[in-house]
Amino acid sequence: MLIIGIAGGTGSGKTTVARSVIEQLGSDKVTFISQDNYYKDQSHLTMDERQLTNYDHPFAFDNELLIEHLTLLNSGQAAYAPVYDFTQHTRSASDTVHLKPNRIAIVEGLFVLYDEKLRNLLNIKVFVDTDSDVRLLRRVLRDIEERGRSIHSIHQQYLATVKPMHEAFIEPSKKYADLIIPEGGHNEVGIQLLTILTEKYLTGGENWLV
Repeated sequence: MLIIGIAGGTGSGKTTVARSVIEQLGSDKVTFISQDNYYKDQSHLTMDERQLTNYDHPFAFDNELLIEHLTLLNSGQAAYAPVYDFTQHTRSASDTVHLKPNRIAIVEGLFVLYDEKLRNLLNIKVFVDTDSDVRLLRRVLRDIEERGRSIHSIHQQYLATVKPMHEAFIEPSKKYADLIIPEGGHNEVGIQLLTILTEKYLTGGENWLV
């Protein structure tokens, strides 16, 4: 199985890049995994305690479970990813996402290139690099429309954790990338290059880089 990791800051266009590649290859050939599903379970905490969590720090993620699931998929076994409820700041007690083994898996998330153990499972490492003002505007729209947040809470979180965590952890992980795609989903050339590499794997198997 070819495992592609796509990292980048909040609102950089990681998901758009992944979806564009999947659309060109065919959804039946690719298993998509979002690192956002792997925020740690916080059901044992009160709502007030959950809201104090720094969700923009690598420690907020259960990468051990993500690695376990990738290992299962790589061995031809299915896995069930948790579903994170951002309105309740914890995992859903009942919902999961069925991940089926496939020839290709795309893992997308803030810290996909930060964790060494996770990084070592990736065959292609991608960093989506987008201007900070564009990323901020996208995050504002997403958090209001999809996660029920207020402008005030988004502003506070961005200054307190999002920006400093990006500078401390996400931006430095760019050095591990095999391919950097500026401007995310608007970079058709970068997306096409990633698609071509992946298609070579589909047709060439183990000799895909030759």
